[in-house]
Amino acid sequence: MRIRKVEARDVQTIVQIVQATQVFRDEEVNVARELIEIAVNDPQQKDYFISVAADEQDNAIGYYCVGPTPLTMSTFDLYWIAVHPSYQGQGVGHLLLEHCEDFVQQNHGTLIMVETSSLPKYERTRTFYHRHHYNEVARIRHYYAPGDDLILYSKYF
Repeated sequence: MRIRKVEARDVQTIVQIVQATQVFRDEEVNVARELIEIAVNDPQQKDYFISVAADEQDNAIGYYCVGPTPLTMSTFDLYWIAVHPSYQGQGVGHLLLEHCEDFVQQNHGTLIMVETSSLPKYERTRTFYHRHHYNEVARIRHYYAPGDDLILYSKYF
């Protein structure tokens, strides 16, 4: 497995990965596609940086999308990180997150912010961030919907 920059041929595969996780609503999948297409179609843009984990045949099996937080000097938002269910639990997410953190630090970032949901289907996601030393810094009750809180995680470098 290797981690490389996203390519146009990865767009549909990544969308399928996001769908296969069975965590995201259709609207969220559409946003993921939009950000991927921006990154692929406008290499000069500086808002979204996307890398994929690729298998031995160079097919995407996971990805992350990160970008500088507007109006900050060194904060980045981790917008998406997803691994195809067939590859979950094999360290792919760990390698993607490590690559993301290295990217942020190489680009003078000192803080990564992550948003997620409080719903039970996001338990593995929350555990993943805790294991990687992200701290819950805020919770906004009923943010996404009644009973679905926004949880903010952060990690400083």
